[in-house]
Amino acid sequence: MTSDQAFQAFETRKIFGSLNGLRALCVGLVLWHHSPALAGLEGGARILSRGFTGVDFFFVLSGFLITTLLIREERRHGAFSLAGFYWRRMLRIVPVYFLIVTGVGGYYVLVKGQWDLAPLLPYYYLFFSNMLIGEIPTLAPTWSLAVEEQFYLLWPLALTVLPRGAALRGAVVLGLIVVFVGVAAQVIPWFDPLETRHGRWQVPVSSFAAILSGVFLALVMSTRAGFSAVWILVHRRWSVPLLAVLLLGMWQVLPGVLLGGPNLLMHTVMTLILAGLVVREDHAAAPVLRWLPLRRIGEISYGIYLYHLIGLHFARGVFAPLGMTVETAPWLISAAFVAISVLMAELSFRGFESHFLKMKARGGGPRARPDHMKKI
Repeated sequence: MTSDQAFQAFETRKIFGSLNGLRALCVGLVLWHHSPALAGLEGGARILSRGFTGVDFFFVLSGFLITTLLIREERRHGAFSLAGFYWRRMLRIVPVYFLIVTGVGGYYVLVKGQWDLAPLLPYYYLFFSNMLIGEIPTLAPTWSLAVEEQFYLLWPLALTVLPRGAALRGAVVLGLIVVFVGVAAQVIPWFDPLETRHGRWQVPVSSFAAILSGVFLALVMSTRAGFSAVWILVHRRWSVPLLAVLLLGMWQVLPGVLLGGPNLLMHTVMTLILAGLVVREDHAAAPVLRWLPLRRIGEISYGIYLYHLIGLHFARGVFAPLGMTVETAPWLISAAFVAISVLMAELSFRGFESHFLKMKARGGGPRARPDHMKKI
């Protein structure tokens, strides 16, 4: 297959077949990061402590997919619908998010009587939990949802203002990445955070840099010339596995705290892996990433991510009457924690989220998304 043929296939592809598998691996990293089993391996190889980077990979993937959808809609209709974008985003993100925030918040405030947590709830409902100084138990994962919603409130607006052309938009995005990485590395001065009683208000520069890495890839691959450049780098069937090995090696040798240059290096490799997954469907990792159980985990990964600390809470409670704790039975409780989290997400997806996703698929709300874009 030539680069031109691959570009034509990429432009018309409705589904990127390996991305649900990638989502499953990302959420698996997060589950490992919070598992009791990891606590028992403290002091082991540094690579074992990198589960939190699953969120970084989610950010890169999100930036790529959202921007690709917006660019394709713009190309098809002459402009994309801001109202339509926010409507689709709301249907996917808000229902289960609000369900969990309301249920958990109500439990701790009304049932357990921890009224001091009540002032924190508006931060969660308004997607500012990443600014909180404290937190409501089991709602810690919502910080990354807040980051994404803050970014996607601004990014489509920026696209409507920026002149069209992938080169100019890409240059702006690349400049923002450099600035954010410099700020995170403390080599570029930035505003001091504004502190209030419950919050510390600042731009999440490291997280935005990860999302912008995916945005940059989408902009580059939206043109034939840019796609060709990416194709040269990652088009071989074994590019993805080799890059994955490189990423694993980096997790072991990079500093414990990933800020600035090390973070940029990691995000760059993640972006190249993502590029390798979408430039061709028959890459060497495809049989693994398209394995049906892994794909299903990827489909419900959003729910798994939101429910998993609740699942950990339940897993601890199940074994407590038997005298088992995270110290005495870390692997057993970890296995139960994963199983409970997946079960909760599956039930939530089938019985709750799917009703809203059907509204999204039917094209309800402001200007329906083109059919060829619904499945990406």
